[in-house]
Amino acid sequence: MIDRRMLLASAAATAGLAATGFAPAALAAQGLKFGNEAPFSFEGLVARAEAMAKRPYKAPPAPPSEILERIDYDAHGKIRFKPDYALFADGPGQFPVTFFHLGRYFQSPVRMHVVANGKAREIVYDERYFDMPADSPAHELPAGSGFAGFRFQESRFGTDPKRNWRGNDWVAFLGASYFRAIGALYQYGLSARGIALDVAVAGKPEEFPAFTHVYFDTPADGSDTVTVCCLLDGPSICGAYRFVMQRGEGVLMDIDSTLFLRSDVTRFGLAPLTSMYWYSETVKPTAVDWRPEIHDSDGLALWTGAGEHIWRPLNNPPRTIASAFQDENPRGFGLLQRDRAFDHYLDGVFYDRRPSLWVEPKGDWGKGAVELIEIPTDDEIHDNIVAMWVPREPAKAGTRHDISYRLHWLADEPFPTALGRCVATRLGNGGQPGQPRPAGVRKFMLEFRGPPLATIPFGEQPEPVLWASRGSFSYILTEALPNDVPGHWRVQFDLTVEGTEPVEMRCFLKLGDQVLTETWLYQYHPF
Repeated sequence: MIDRRMLLASAAATAGLAATGFAPAALAAQGLKFGNEAPFSFEGLVARAEAMAKRPYKAPPAPPSEILERIDYDAHGKIRFKPDYALFADGPGQFPVTFFHLGRYFQSPVRMHVVANGKAREIVYDERYFDMPADSPAHELPAGSGFAGFRFQESRFGTDPKRNWRGNDWVAFLGASYFRAIGALYQYGLSARGIALDVAVAGKPEEFPAFTHVYFDTPADGSDTVTVCCLLDGPSICGAYRFVMQRGEGVLMDIDSTLFLRSDVTRFGLAPLTSMYWYSETVKPTAVDWRPEIHDSDGLALWTGAGEHIWRPLNNPPRTIASAFQDENPRGFGLLQRDRAFDHYLDGVFYDRRPSLWVEPKGDWGKGAVELIEIPTDDEIHDNIVAMWVPREPAKAGTRHDISYRLHWLADEPFPTALGRCVATRLGNGGQPGQPRPAGVRKFMLEFRGPPLATIPFGEQPEPVLWASRGSFSYILTEALPNDVPGHWRVQFDLTVEGTEPVEMRCFLKLGDQVLTETWLYQYHPF
């Protein structure tokens, strides 16, 4: 699991740049130090990654670890980048760039570069870019140590105080190949990453390749997009990424990547998403916490290549579980936060505002599976959920992989079904109230809501279509909720099952031959 706490956390030089094709107005970062100029293109970055992949992995040099270890969680929180040193603070473009400092939890330096006219120069680390206490161990780091990551601030032209650029950012890259963005509700939550290698593979540790070099294209004035290229490197892989990011109601990211494998990979996770799910209304241990629900995401949504819309509520399982949803050329998938009611969380960290993240594939992704990894957790500081696309073909050393997709960081999925959607999954003891409750029987209460359910003729009821990998159903009942909300229906049923192995379940509602809802999938762990 990934600890989330750190994730929720000169004039002469400019003149020299102007002499080599970098105009001061194009950099707009008075006081930043820059390295020597070198040619740059995305195609050149791909060629560099391919050449590197043919050589054994060599970890990049890092500052003294004994210093970085002393920059702990508290010390790191006291180090703040000075906005006056932001790249593009005065333009061009709308969005200045600020940088994260290295520390105990982020010890691998990332080399930052600015690109203009086909030339790149490194932005050289200097401690004076940061506000830090006089006794901070960071003062002991040598010049040019590098940065931990970066973020784009809100527009310089914004008038909304929520989007004042000096105090608010909208995308952040920090740690290995992790990055995240705020959605339409001005809140960070789940993360994405460039690649996921061997997540939850028995007997094989997960590998965390890192973005080691970052290149910022100098934006055009008036542009609402930013372009960033990244070099990815790790023991088993090397690759090049291009991100074209747009700040609108939420955040859109168009991602092109080319990857080269140094070694075989057992679980090759593309377009991976990472989130946190502790508990929800579905299952909550008694008195584990005072808050009703705690999660960044409450379900995995799938839009299959065949056109089926699927909702799979998340679990906090008793052991690490990997689930695979086989598909061919999927239309999309994502980790969503559907529950938007504040009083379902009662928390000032605003879980009700956490963004949903949707992957929209581009081109032919072929055959494979959306794989969901669920890891047990007993706290909200751990990311314990991973969703990713895993191709059917084995990922072998020496192979090249090109993948393109769009990420939508929004309040909801960008292409919602017109069918009714599942809005709640609740579990309880089976049997009838007032009667002894039988062992091995679990009651399920599913809520569906949507336009097709609002047009059911009076006197008719939708029919639940149920399936389970084992066990038997009883006490099946469908009813409209007595809450004056049109199209809000509930289906309940009991499942009798023996043993403790997981049970795969499926349900949707229909009326005659008409399908009324998306498909609910669930993995039940008897307890």
